[in-house]
Amino acid sequence: MEIILPNNKKIGDKNPCFIIAEAGVNHNGDKDMAMELVRVAARAGADAIKFQTFITENIILKNAPKAEYHIKTTGKDDELSWYKLLKSQEISPQLHKELIKECKKESILFMSTPYDYESVDLLCDLGISILKVASTDANNIAYLQYMASKQIPIILSTAMCELGEVKKSVEAIKEINEQLVLLQCTGNYPAPLSDANLLSMNEMKNIFNVIVGYSDHVEDDICAISAIALGAKVYEKHFTLDQNLPGPDHNASIEPDALCSLIEKIRKTEMSLGDGNKRVMNSEIVNRKKLRKYMIASKPIKKGDIFNSDNIAVKRTGGAGIVADKYYDVVGKVAKTDISLEQPITMESIN
Repeated sequence: MEIILPNNKKIGDKNPCFIIAEAGVNHNGDKDMAMELVRVAARAGADAIKFQTFITENIILKNAPKAEYHIKTTGKDDELSWYKLLKSQEISPQLHKELIKECKKESILFMSTPYDYESVDLLCDLGISILKVASTDANNIAYLQYMASKQIPIILSTAMCELGEVKKSVEAIKEINEQLVLLQCTGNYPAPLSDANLLSMNEMKNIFNVIVGYSDHVEDDICAISAIALGAKVYEKHFTLDQNLPGPDHNASIEPDALCSLIEKIRKTEMSLGDGNKRVMNSEIVNRKKLRKYMIASKPIKKGDIFNSDNIAVKRTGGAGIVADKYYDVVGKVAKTDISLEQPITMESIN
């Protein structure tokens, strides 16, 4: 399967990894900060930048308790409720339009994760070309089917999911829409390296016959490189303008220089993987001749002598003579000409 997106971007096994720079709510509700995030992601070489679209009243109770990492980064509920925190991070419809315009200017794809039905409609009305589903809605079957009904590609994160839950979600989406990507993800910020579980990408790919990728919450770059080596075709990473900014996700996000470096490592990793076809590479051609061994006369050979282990040796000749893997094709044959000591044995000297 291949998913075709604007800007000549494609997602599929035969394409480079589609890299999403996850801005999330790291704009802190500030327009200028959001615009700068777009420019940073574009300069870093990301294929897309992703925000989060929600109406707070639609997704959370006013007294809903914060997640543990929210408490660590933004204080206890009585200091700043989760509801109020989310309210400060909403993106207005107008700002969505301005961000999409900026993305077009910077030649980077705009993406956003909708968290409620109205937000799905808003994004689709704005002409978004792909939907990202947060892990928190991975088991929200009716909601998944509503997004699937929009008939645009869906990327689904699977953090905090058992395989059976993923199966149920995949079936619900594929019943309506076949354009699906599954991301392995660990639902903690930051996530421990030991919980990355990257090999589960292969399990999901084999079981569900989908494109797979990785949403990375681990601080070390090793998971990015490993995921690409294992075949991830979508990769997502949170980034920020400054890890010291106030807000829930800044501290677990990478800064602009680190984002540039990470994307460069991903592209170099892809380059190192090649195309999977074993062959002589261009840089090996000269060395192949100089380093491989060829047959020579280990003693003077007279015309009519029979080639054998006593008069044949294999040495480096710079490419002259018959290659060593033809040894048994030569042994037992008759010399057509005289061959001097250490002279390469050629096909012309064999009867």
